[in-house]
Amino acid sequence: MGKRFICLDIGGSKILGAVINEDNEILCRVKKKTRPELGQEAVDKKIKKVVHELMAACGMDKKDLKAIGAGVPGIIDTKNGIVRYAPNLSWQDHAIGKVMEEEFQVPFVAGNDVNVGVLGEWRFGVARGCSNVVGLFVGTGIGGGIVIDGKLFTGSGYAGAEIGHMIINTEGPLCICGQRGCLEAYASKVAITRELKAGIARGLPSELKDILAEENGVIKSSDLKRAIHHGDQLAISTLQRAVYYLSAGIGNLINIFNPEMVILGGGVVEALEKEILELVGENIGRFAWPVMLDQTLIKAAQLKDDAVLYGARALISETLGY
Repeated sequence: MGKRFICLDIGGSKILGAVINEDNEILCRVKKKTRPELGQEAVDKKIKKVVHELMAACGMDKKDLKAIGAGVPGIIDTKNGIVRYAPNLSWQDHAIGKVMEEEFQVPFVAGNDVNVGVLGEWRFGVARGCSNVVGLFVGTGIGGGIVIDGKLFTGSGYAGAEIGHMIINTEGPLCICGQRGCLEAYASKVAITRELKAGIARGLPSELKDILAEENGVIKSSDLKRAIHHGDQLAISTLQRAVYYLSAGIGNLINIFNPEMVILGGGVVEALEKEILELVGENIGRFAWPVMLDQTLIKAAQLKDDAVLYGARALISETLGY
């Protein structure tokens, strides 16, 4: 049947897994809730269960499995297979590589999930053929990834490309990381929710008022999309403000890295791709040098929920050579 690879997207709420063959086709998938509150050992068992179920679904023996790759949210020591810090999973210095290699007797590689997602888009998605790429994924927070001269940049301590935490206003709103004025504090879904609530508190009308009153958390991208398509002025102006600051961040990255492509992904971009790309197009000239902007394409991510899975496949190739 040829060698096969198991690729995992391990998050705080779900574990998504897929079997990918030598032609880079997804053959089958399994998805399970992570339940990190049950502890590290329980999550390890859940990850192993996903792999066993994938092998059973595809009729695989251990001899058919070539390697396992994963994207994990946090600081990941790819060389040694150790999760240095993953707050969403309550992992610190967790040797997930050793756990998986002992169970399945094949090499295991892991990287930061957003880094890995950008790697997937570079190798298999919208940025194929590019050498220098910057990716921003806008969801609850803002993650990033950078490919320089055809190689994923991770920094000297595997914590590089924390794009969401570039400071764009030293006196700006407090970010969840403890700093003030981060890009994430202006352009993430959490930031958008904060601005919508502030507008409603000032008495501005919005169809999102009841949802924001009911939901003790972050608004869904689908709710924001619906309100904007209904002409909700508070929702429209809030998105415009968020994308203005997002454009400032993109402009900084273009000026620093001079990439061939900037990839925009994540749940907010997937829901409002057309609107966000148009707004970035309107604003980016204020922040990026024209000579660099002329050389840079700004595109939406192509692989959607499969970006990390394909990125894990790319990480296997980059790290292990197959």
